[in-house]
Amino acid sequence: MTQKQFLTPEGLEKLTAELQQLKVEKRRELANRIQEAKELGDLSENAEYQEAKNEQSFVEGRILEIEMTLKSAEVIQPSNSGTAQVGSHVTIAMAGKSHTYHIVGSNEADPTNGRISNVSPLGQAFLGRKAGDTASIATPSGEIEAKITKVA
Repeated sequence: MTQKQFLTPEGLEKLTAELQQLKVEKRRELANRIQEAKELGDLSENAEYQEAKNEQSFVEGRILEIEMTLKSAEVIQPSNSGTAQVGSHVTIAMAGKSHTYHIVGSNEADPTNGRISNVSPLGQAFLGRKAGDTASIATPSGEIEAKITKVA
């Protein structure tokens, strides 16, 4: 059984658009490049042909990956329950600073932009918590505590 892939509505839209672009535009572009490279002659020493075939393999792999993700996708809708869950924005106070994180599925995680995975140590520490709770976060140097100030 395939594990569920959590996606925000924006993430679903982004993956669907990428899949469409790869299937329509990129496949056509690569087919043209391969055809042009074939016309140059000997394929065994044709670097352009090999490069195009390698890129084609990568694109086909990415298409399969996106299709599998979409098949097992569960679109998460924001909730006003006040409890941190996938799709929530969580604001914390830690070491005298405030940080806001958006808890998303692993496919959409981008920690440098505040989008943390629900399976990451931070995401797991925040799930199920409410404003006012303190979360313990496991780090390589030990546990640290973060005060949750807002869940939206």
